Amino acid sequence: MKKIIAVLSFSIFSIFANAQYANTKIQVGQKAPALEFPNPDGTVLKLSDINEKRIVLIDFWASWCGPCRMASPSVVKMYNDYSKKKFTNAKKGFTVLSVSLDKDAAAWKAAIEADKLAWPYHMSDLKYWSSAAAALYGVAFVPQCFLVDETGMIIGKYNHISEAELDLKKLLKK
Repeated sequence: MKKIIAVLSFSIFSIFANAQYANTKIQVGQKAPALEFPNPDGTVLKLSDINEKRIVLIDFWASWCGPCRMASPSVVKMYNDYSKKKFTNAKKGFTVLSVSLDKDAAAWKAAIEADKLAWPYHMSDLKYWSSAAAALYGVAFVPQCFLVDETGMIIGKYNHISEAELDLKKLLKK
C-alpha cells in the first residue's frame, strides 16, 4: 500500500511540475550548455568529454529529494539496459551524468552508494539551489533530466525518466 501511495504521489508531483514549472530555458535542438564541475572525489568532469561520440542522460537530482530517490531505480535500470547497447550514430554508446543539487558532500556520496548509481559520472558544486548547473539548465525542480545526442545537442527534456527512454529507444541501431 505504501508503494502505491508513493507512486501516486510521485505521479501527481510530476503532473504538477509539468504544468507549473515547465523548463523554458532549454529547448530541444539547442546545443547543451557546458558543464564542468567536481565529482565526489574532487576531480573536475566536463560534459564535453563525457559526451564525445556518446548519448548522455543528464539527470538533475539531490540526495534530500524524495521523488529523486524514488526515481533512482528507474535511472539505474535505464543505465543497465542501455549502457552496453549499440546506437546508430553514438560510437561510444550511452551513459548517465548525474548532476546533484546537494550541499552536503557526505549525504551526496552516501546517496550515490545507497541507490547504486554505478555509472562513473557524478558532479556537483554543492551549492544546493544556487547550483550553477541548475541555473544554466533552468532547473527549478528536481528530478529533471535531459537527453543529449553524440554531437552535444539536446534531443529531449523530461520530468520523468520513462519519458526519456522512449526517445532513447529510437536511437538504437537497427
